[in-house]
Amino acid sequence: MKKERIDVKIVVMEAVSMEIITLKNDKLTVEVSTLGAQLQSVECGGREYLWHGDPDVWQGRAPLLFPICGGLKDDKYTVGGKEYSLQKHGFARFKEFAPESVSESAATFLLTADSETREMFPFEFELRVTYTLDGASVKVGYDVKNTSADTMYFSIGAHEGYACPEGIEEYHLEFEKKERLTTNELHGNLLSDSVTVLGEDTDVLPLKYDYFSIDALTFLNLKSRSISLVKNDGTRRLRVDFDGFDNTFVWTKPGAKYLCIEPWCGLPDFEGTGYEIENKRAIEKAAPGESFSRVHTFTVEK
Repeated sequence: MKKERIDVKIVVMEAVSMEIITLKNDKLTVEVSTLGAQLQSVECGGREYLWHGDPDVWQGRAPLLFPICGGLKDDKYTVGGKEYSLQKHGFARFKEFAPESVSESAATFLLTADSETREMFPFEFELRVTYTLDGASVKVGYDVKNTSADTMYFSIGAHEGYACPEGIEEYHLEFEKKERLTTNELHGNLLSDSVTVLGEDTDVLPLKYDYFSIDALTFLNLKSRSISLVKNDGTRRLRVDFDGFDNTFVWTKPGAKYLCIEPWCGLPDFEGTGYEIENKRAIEKAAPGESFSRVHTFTVEK
C-alpha cells in the first residue's frame, strides 16, 4: 500500500494561529487553511489559479459564506421576534475549523456552534467543508446539519477568487447555455428588483471593469450550470460547475487581477424586505436533525 504524505504547516498571522493543509495529486497542489476552511493556493502545471489575497486590494482568497450570503437590511434579522446582528457574508470565514479527516488528496473541515456564534445565529449546527482533488478538478462539498430542536434557516455560498494576472479585461466568461443575461442592481448591500440587460441570446460575456464600479454582477435566473473563465487568447481556461446552486454572483474590484465566480444558495436582502429570517428570498431551511448538502467544482482546463 502506498503511504500517504500529508503536509501540514502552522502559520501565525496577527496573533491568529492556523494550520495550512496541503493536498496533492498528479495534476494539482492545493493548500487549505483551517481558518475559515479557506483555500490558499491552487497550483497546476506551474501556474497559480487562485488570487493571492493582497491585503492592499482584497485580502480574501476563497471565503466561505455562512450562515448568510451578502448583506442584511440594517445588518440584522429576527428569529421568533428576537433580533440578531450579522455582518455581510456571515461569520464562518473568521472561525477556526477542525480538520476532521485528511488524506493525500482530500480533507474535511468541521465547524460547530459555540457561544460566539449563538450570539449572532441562535441555532446549533455542524458545518462540514470537504475538498477533494479529482484530476485537474477541485470538488468543494458543503454539508450543513441542524442539531437544534427547531427548524434552522440559513444560506451558504462560495466566493473563490480566480487569478487573472493580466487583468480581467483580457478574459471573458463562457456560459454553458445561451442566456438572456440580466443583473439585478445592488444598492449598498441590498438587491433591487431593477435589472440591467447585459446580453441577449448569448453564451459569451466579455469582461469589463466598468461592470464592477458599484459591486457585483448578480445572475439570479441562469439556465447554465457552469461558467468558464477564459483568457481571450485561449491560453488559460477554468470552468466552474454549480449544479444545485440557484444564484451566481460575479465580482472583482476595478483594476484588480482576480475574478470571483460565486455559486450561492441564498441571496442578500432585497430593498423593502422585512427582518424575519423565514421570509427572506432564497433562504434555505433544515428540520431538526436534517442535513443539507451541495457540491460545486472548479476545473483547470488550460
